[in-house]
Amino acid sequence: MPRENSGLKKRSVRIAGHNTSVTIETPFWSALQHIAQEKCLSLNAIITEIDEQQSAESLNLSSAIRLYILQYYQDKLTE
Repeated sequence: MPRENSGLKKRSVRIAGHNTSVTIETPFWSALQHIAQEKCLSLNAIITEIDEQQSAESLNLSSAIRLYILQYYQDKLTE
């Protein structure tokens, strides 16, 4: 299986009624899309969910997304 380009990719998303951009590595975008599909959510909906959770922790959104993905797959391993 060829390795996915790991460069940064910037996307525009809509969170809580406003547009913003998020920059994370391509493999994280792929993982986030996979998680959204599994949860039957749009990419904007899952990012909004992450944004709401991270607000209390004062993380930037890109970091919060990476940590969310990490936690999601760690939880999968312990199921």
